[in-house]
Amino acid sequence: MCGIVGYTGPRRVVPVLLEGLRRLEYRGYDSAGIVYLQEGRLIKHRCQGKLANLEALIDEAIVAPSHCGLGHTRWATHGAPTTANAHPHSDCTGDLVVIHNGIIENYHSLREELKAKGHRFSSETDTEVLAHLIEENLEKDLYAAVCKALARVEGSYALGVLWAGIPGTLVAARNQSPLVLGLHVEGGSFMASDIPALLPFTDQVIFLEDMEIAVLTENSRQIFSLNTGLPVQREAQTILWNAAMAEKAGYKHFMLKEIFEQPQAITNTLSGRINPENGEVSLAEVNLTAESIAGIDRIFLVACGTSWHAALVAKYWIERHARIPVEVDIASEFRYRHLLINERVLTIAISQSGETADTLAGIRIAKKMGSKVITICNVVGSTMTREADGVVYTHAGPEIGVASTKAFISQLAALFLFTIYLAQEKKTITKEKQLELSHALVGIAAIIEEQLPLIQTQVSGLVESFYDCRDFLFVGRGLSYPIALEGALKLKEISYIHAEGYASGELKHGPIALIDKEMPILAMVPQDEVYQKSISNVEEIKARQGRLILIGTEGDEHLRNITADVVYLPKIHEDMNPILYTVPAQLLAYAIATRRGCDVDQPRNLAKSVTVE
Repeated sequence: MCGIVGYTGPRRVVPVLLEGLRRLEYRGYDSAGIVYLQEGRLIKHRCQGKLANLEALIDEAIVAPSHCGLGHTRWATHGAPTTANAHPHSDCTGDLVVIHNGIIENYHSLREELKAKGHRFSSETDTEVLAHLIEENLEKDLYAAVCKALARVEGSYALGVLWAGIPGTLVAARNQSPLVLGLHVEGGSFMASDIPALLPFTDQVIFLEDMEIAVLTENSRQIFSLNTGLPVQREAQTILWNAAMAEKAGYKHFMLKEIFEQPQAITNTLSGRINPENGEVSLAEVNLTAESIAGIDRIFLVACGTSWHAALVAKYWIERHARIPVEVDIASEFRYRHLLINERVLTIAISQSGETADTLAGIRIAKKMGSKVITICNVVGSTMTREADGVVYTHAGPEIGVASTKAFISQLAALFLFTIYLAQEKKTITKEKQLELSHALVGIAAIIEEQLPLIQTQVSGLVESFYDCRDFLFVGRGLSYPIALEGALKLKEISYIHAEGYASGELKHGPIALIDKEMPILAMVPQDEVYQKSISNVEEIKARQGRLILIGTEGDEHLRNITADVVYLPKIHEDMNPILYTVPAQLLAYAIATRRGCDVDQPRNLAKSVTVE
C-alpha cells in the first residue's frame, strides 16, 4: 500500500515527485524519499515520518535542474520505519536505485546469495535485494538486467528503477501490485502506484498488467511481457475521475474499497509463510521454540472491539487443533483483573494499530508476571510490536475507513495461521490434516474474490426492507457466534442502528422477549457441526414472527421455506466459515448505512486507533 511516483520529461522533477506523493498520502506511510538525476549523479533524500519532513530536508533542491526521478512513501513491512529502510534503495555503486511496493517472498535466500558474492546491504528491507540483484545482471542494458533479476524473484511488486548510466530513462514493472503509467501531450512520462498522483499532470493513463515491464523516456512508453519478452500494445485511457474518487479507486467510500481489498490482504498476510507442498508454516518472528510451545499450559487472547471478535474465533480454532486451553479477554477488563499468569502462560495481543492503550497496558502487566507476549498487528514498529517477545504482522496495508474490515479479515487469517503453527509444533494434528487446513486457508482469498460481487448483489436486495429499522439482532452458534457479534458491531458503528449479537442458544435466556413482527434478526446458519441446532433456533424466531435474514450454504433450500430473505454462500471448509461469513455482514452494514445517508468512513464519535484509556 506504499506510494510510488516517477517522472521523466521537460518539467523540473522534484516538484512533480512531491506533488504526486502528496496525492498518495491517504494510503498511509511511515517514511518517504525521492531520488533524481543531476549532472550524471543520483541525488537521494530520505527521511522517517511525513512528507513535511522530506520537504524540509530537500529545501533548495526543489528547484534542482533535474528532469528525471522517482519518489516513494513507505508503509513498513520488512524492517522498522527508519530512514535507513526508507526508499529509494541503491546498489553497491550508488548509480542504480529502486523503489518498490509489494513483498519479495524469497528475499532472504537471495540476500544471502548476494552477500556471498560481495554485495553490501545497508537496510533490513526486502526491496534492497532487488537493487543488488539488478546490479548483478547489469552490463549496458537496464531493461535486460531488470528482466533477469525479476526472473529470480518470488512475490509481488510494483517497481521503479533509475540508473545513472542511461539518463532520462525509467524502468517500471508490475506483478500483483498496481502500477499505472501516464503521458502528457507536451512530452513527459509518468508512473505511479495510483491515479491520484497523476491527476495534477495528466488524465491520459495506461494500466500495467501483471508480469509486464515498461521502459519510459520523455516521449515514449514501451511495454513488454515479462513472460514472453514480446511487446505489448495498449492504448491510453482518459480518466474522468476527480481526485477524491481516484483515491478510492472508483469506489464511493474507502470502506467499500477496503472490503473488496480483503482477498489481497489475506494473500499478503499468508505470503511466504506456508509451504504449499506440505502445508508447513514458518513463523520465526514469533520467537517460540517447540520446547517453549510444549511448555504452554494456557493462552490469553487480549484485544478490544473488532480485534476481540477475532480473538473469540481464534479460541475455537486453537482449542480444536492445538489442544491448548484459551481465555479471551477484553483488554480494558483484563488489565484490572486479579490475573493468574505465570511463565507457562502465553499472552497474545491483537491490535490493528499496535497502539491501543488498554491492550498495551494489558501486555505490560502480563510480561511483568512472567508471560511471553506475542502481538498480532498491522503496523510495523508500533509500540506493541516493539514490546512483545514476538510478532505476527498482518500486512493488510493502511485501513482508512474507521470501521475495520480488511484488518479484521487479516487478523483472522493470521490467527488461523498461528493455530496451524502451534498444532504443527505440538504435533496435535496429522500431516494430512495440516495440509488440509493450510490449503483451506490459502484458498479462501480466491473464494472471497469470486463471491464478493455476488454477495453484494444479494445484499442489495435486502436494503429497502431493513434500512429504516431501529433495532437489529444478529445470532450464530459455534464459529458463527463471534461473526454475529462483529456483524452487529459493524451495523451500529456506521448506520447508528441499535444492534446486538448473541449466541443463538442464548435467545431463550432473555433476548427472545424482544422478538415480534417488527424485530429484524440476521442468523448465520452454515451447514456445519451445529447446523441442526441453529435451524431449531431459527424456527423459534419464525414462530414468534421475527423478520429473518438468513446467511447459509448454497443449495440449502430449507432456508427458503423459512424466509425469502436468504444470502447464499458456497460450501467451504468449516474452519473458514468465519472469514467468508464476515463479508455479507460487512456489506449489509455498508449498504444500510449508505441508504441512511451516514458517513461510513468517518462515523461520529469514533477514532481509528484508541490510544487513550
